[in-house]
Amino acid sequence: MLPLPLPVEKALEKLGRDLSYARRRRHLSQAMLAQRIGTSERTVRRMEAGDPAVALQYVARAMHVFSELERLASLIDSSQDSIGLMLMDEKLPERVRQRKGDADAGAF
Repeated sequence: MLPLPLPVEKALEKLGRDLSYARRRRHLSQAMLAQRIGTSERTVRRMEAGDPAVALQYVARAMHVFSELERLASLIDSSQDSIGLMLMDEKLPERVRQRKGDADAGAF
């Protein structure tokens, strides 16, 4: 397995801290959160420590408990992917020709 890049490690640690803050602000113990997301208390501790081996589903389940799941769902919004859209635009054809016998090929 490749070593974790430092920025990824730091981001996971911050995510874990933020999940811990969200849990404590709602007055939930680690055991209570574990029960709600269907895992062990040990997994919650590892998640809050930023352990990269914790399955993403448990992070998503915790965010659902905290009513923050929409934030996860919008992390990589393809309509906002400026680099991806730019790369796609570079591959657009210079000209578009109508095929023979295809009278209604346009969008209008």
